[in-house]
Amino acid sequence: MPEVTAAPASLKCKICGGDLVNHYLTGACVCAHCGNKWNLQDLIPDYGKYTRIIEKMNQAQSILDGKEDVATAGQAQLMFKSAALECSAHPDAISSDLMRVCKEGEDQAERIKHYAKGMMYFEKKVYKKALSEFEQTQGYKDVAELSETCKEQIIIERKKRIPYAVIISLILPTILCIFMKEKLGLSLAVDIPCALIVAVGIAYAVYMDGTWAIILQIASFACAVPLIIFLVLAYGFNMAVGQAATIAVIAPIAVIAFFAVTTERK
Repeated sequence: MPEVTAAPASLKCKICGGDLVNHYLTGACVCAHCGNKWNLQDLIPDYGKYTRIIEKMNQAQSILDGKEDVATAGQAQLMFKSAALECSAHPDAISSDLMRVCKEGEDQAERIKHYAKGMMYFEKKVYKKALSEFEQTQGYKDVAELSETCKEQIIIERKKRIPYAVIISLILPTILCIFMKEKLGLSLAVDIPCALIVAVGIAYAVYMDGTWAIILQIASFACAVPLIIFLVLAYGFNMAVGQAATIAVIAPIAVIAFFAVTTERK
């Protein structure tokens, strides 16, 4: 936003000489001392040069006072920015005041955008994302109550994820344990504690959800079938570890490739 360094406009009441509080969006000002109201147009010289700017600000404010969604808030925000840019052509006290009003309008639009996004996620029961949006607009409307509801729902959802987190946490540590035993020659007394430590970390990451949880889940799902095949071949049929590992990796890829080619031909 362009800057105007002029001091705020200071108008005086015609009756008591008190300072007037300017309300540019309504076109009026009120005496802070006696309460009398005055028309800004009658008090500000060359008021006409600000008419277009104030009209644009009023349009933006009307949009904000209407439907609360991301699109309309963004539209109003752009209009406030455009009005502020026009103010830079008049580097005086009135423009300084108008730019402050524009900044307040932009901030209000930003709060509404976050609130609207939060409500969208809240209605879809994506409580973690909803809470993230609500935290950026604290003090607005019923955000405090909605944030508390999100936190409660996040805890409930995490508790439901515990069995799933435990299952996911066993796949990669099992592979680690096998690798340490078969390739590094370490005893189970060392392998199992190490695998358990890794399992606890994975379970906690999946429980908390987030980017790492997604990565670990993808890796676990990708390794699940090869792991089962390897365990069956190596420990069920006593196949050599290297041969079992090769088949465990190649077999799923071959099956996927076969179905992909078959489907493409159809």
